[in-house]
Amino acid sequence: MAAAMSWGTSDFFGGYFTRRADAFLFTAVFNLGGLILVGTLAAASHAPFPAMHSALWVLAGGMSGGAGVAIFFRALSTGRMGVIAPIAAVLGAAIPAVFSTFTEGLPGRMPILGFVFAAAGLWLLTRAEGGSTPQGVGLAMVAGVGFAGFYVCVRQAGGGSALWFAALARTGGLIVTGLIVLIQRRFREITSSGVRWAVIAGCIDSMGTMLFVVANQKGRLDAAVVVSSLYPAVTVVLARIVLKEHFTRWKFVGLLAALAAVPMIAAG
Repeated sequence: MAAAMSWGTSDFFGGYFTRRADAFLFTAVFNLGGLILVGTLAAASHAPFPAMHSALWVLAGGMSGGAGVAIFFRALSTGRMGVIAPIAAVLGAAIPAVFSTFTEGLPGRMPILGFVFAAAGLWLLTRAEGGSTPQGVGLAMVAGVGFAGFYVCVRQAGGGSALWFAALARTGGLIVTGLIVLIQRRFREITSSGVRWAVIAGCIDSMGTMLFVVANQKGRLDAAVVVSSLYPAVTVVLARIVLKEHFTRWKFVGLLAALAAVPMIAAG
């Protein structure tokens, strides 16, 4: 739950401030700020550095998640946060559940019911109203795939220091977003205020990553993913309070169905 609170808060900040910045440049600064924080804490803790096998898995997960975060911020900045966040969360939780099906057997009745709720929620959230589909839906789906890759890779990494895992994940995110920034050469498309908020959001998000790693190592992947994937509730509440976002009746029903699907999917 603490990871969900952290991720939901950082996502709101990221989505809000990328409205005035390049998403990949913002996320590169975001990753750098988080890396400085958790890297310093990891070094100060004197915890042993993870084995090479684990480190490579976490780096891969960080690259997948880092790309997902940048795309997610872009989606949040162009669309309604209350629609975008649940879509990414449902896909981010559903794909690891499918992975668990192949590695641990078929899911129970509750996860299957969760898939039904997820499908219904996604349809209600993404269906056209007034002749147009909500903006950012496609990007949200791509972001969800990136988040799922992060979850699966961290699970494959096994045990190790949560702080080092968080630092390695942030390093992977910085590598992929930094390379894209270098290729695009958009070095100035962010304000000084955007830099500050990117660092703050990156630090909050990195603490959420560390908390997720601890939860994952102490329990099942599906349980850790499902609870942490409730982060859209935080993002939606902040969007409602700060940005005064409103929902149609059916969009609100879709939001509730999508959020309800997250715990159902991993319940079995």
